[in-house]
Amino acid sequence: MSTAEQLQSSINNAREHLLAERNEHGWWEGELSTSALSTATAAIALHTVDPNKYSEPITCGLQWLIDHQNEDGGWGDTTISFSNISTSLLCWSALNLSSKLSITDPSSKAEIWIKNYIGSLDTDAIAEAVSKRYGKDRTFSVPILMACAICGRLGDDSSKAWKKVLPLPFELAAFPRKWFAILQLPVVSYALPALIAIGYARFIHVRPFFPIRILRTLAWKKTSRVLQEIHPESGGYLEATPLTSFVTMALASSGQKQHPVVEKAIPFLLASMRPDGSWPIDTNLATWATTLSVKALASGDNPRPILPEPESEAIRQWLKQQQYLETHAYTNAPPGGWAWTDLTGGVPDADDTAGALLALRVLDSESPNAPESDNSASAAITWLLDLQNRDGGIPTFCRGWGALPFDRSSPDLTAHALRAWITWMHDIPPALRSRVRLGIEHGLNYLDHTQASDGSWIPLWFGNQHLPDENNPTYGTAKVLLALAQFDKSHHPEMISMREKGILWLLENQNPDGGWGGGSQTPSSIEETALAIDALCSNAEHGKDHEKIIRSIETGSQCLISLTKQGTHFPPSPIGFYFAKLWYHEKIYPIVWTVSALNKAQSALS
Repeated sequence: MSTAEQLQSSINNAREHLLAERNEHGWWEGELSTSALSTATAAIALHTVDPNKYSEPITCGLQWLIDHQNEDGGWGDTTISFSNISTSLLCWSALNLSSKLSITDPSSKAEIWIKNYIGSLDTDAIAEAVSKRYGKDRTFSVPILMACAICGRLGDDSSKAWKKVLPLPFELAAFPRKWFAILQLPVVSYALPALIAIGYARFIHVRPFFPIRILRTLAWKKTSRVLQEIHPESGGYLEATPLTSFVTMALASSGQKQHPVVEKAIPFLLASMRPDGSWPIDTNLATWATTLSVKALASGDNPRPILPEPESEAIRQWLKQQQYLETHAYTNAPPGGWAWTDLTGGVPDADDTAGALLALRVLDSESPNAPESDNSASAAITWLLDLQNRDGGIPTFCRGWGALPFDRSSPDLTAHALRAWITWMHDIPPALRSRVRLGIEHGLNYLDHTQASDGSWIPLWFGNQHLPDENNPTYGTAKVLLALAQFDKSHHPEMISMREKGILWLLENQNPDGGWGGGSQTPSSIEETALAIDALCSNAEHGKDHEKIIRSIETGSQCLISLTKQGTHFPPSPIGFYFAKLWYHEKIYPIVWTVSALNKAQSALS
């Protein structure tokens, strides 16, 4: 076949593959990777509550860990992730709970890996290594050390072991939620349940001096009530196994096995277990997967509808139903946003709200039932504007929580919001349009200030395990360039230089095989190759060297066609950072990004 024929064949195959991934209702749920970290924490939580009652799922989970230990003796967050100290410590700790399995060899191999990483198995050294990995952010360092203490990996003396678990000021959760940004909590915004439960557990195991002891004793009644109020109907905080497991084991270890949160969390953990004995990192990303899929199917210049009208209308109605119409109990977020999932554990966030706005723009254009003016879009645009930080950037969940890295403004989130704003600019009320223009100016200034000297941008939510700093400038740069492509240089001349430097960075970091990895000299992946092609196609008319960009798109497309075996094979890569240095991959990512990239490449190369 000619190159054009190969491209068309690959587009058709990939599109059909994506459409086949829909659930019985007609939208997408995706499939998150199984996680060693989730499996270890779930097993520890169940054991802490009742080792006899939950013996079967605990044993199945531990056997899965044994079967999926890396050759080097450690564990990564997914089965294709490099070993890391956090997950390896949790899995090693979980294996210490087993009385039914032969764990001598797996534990010995794990100890060798941990010794090589830390230098010894000294409990102080372990505590120091975990704290060093996360710095001042205690969101994950404290739960990991708590799990090690519960499992006896920080010594046989429980009181001494718990002293290595840094205290968390759980009493601060008794204050009004609007004070949290001022209080500068030592955990990120989403981790309020962990702050309360683990802080209380540490207080029970290591009693402080008299005045603080009285204060925390009095605060527990109020903070315990907060813990229940923000607990979703599903039983899973954020639908996340690790967070729910950490809260459960903390409460159970502190004499709170009958706590209402534990009683709801256990069914969630049992229901989340997969047939092979493992647990995923989260239940699903249904809303995110669906908005990605809609945008991918609508990419390029193909005039055909993304789906037959009744099917696209069903998706449109479902997506509109996922918008939050009330203040959210978890983050106190006002109405107007979307979460990543349609389940009750979701929390509205910037990326999913922007994604929903862009997908609704596509679906509305194909729907005869779409109103001329959309109140839900106006509410979502206002929600994003109200989230914008003083620096002009967009954070994930909460405005002003800038004390820790997770809560900072981020280029990828900011770029996504800019795309949503400009896409709806002409269909919103004049007063809101004026706010959007100002928000765009602030957002562009933020992107200008955060562009690295080499022309790249560093995202928050996605990383690459092949880079020493585990960042993913390919993802960040591609996402910003997709936003900048929508701006007219006559109206926004300040972004011309930004765009040129970003394009040049992508061109210079293309691998000899035509693909892209997360950054310089990293292996090409389907995900990152597709994202880079998408960004270059969107900016092909803006670049100084048009011919060079077209050649890059052509070789990149050939690489993508090869990697996907002409749109029929989509092995995922672990490019996701979820929470603090917690990896995952998602089945839908390589498919949706391939569909979008090849659609646009066909238009750019024709």
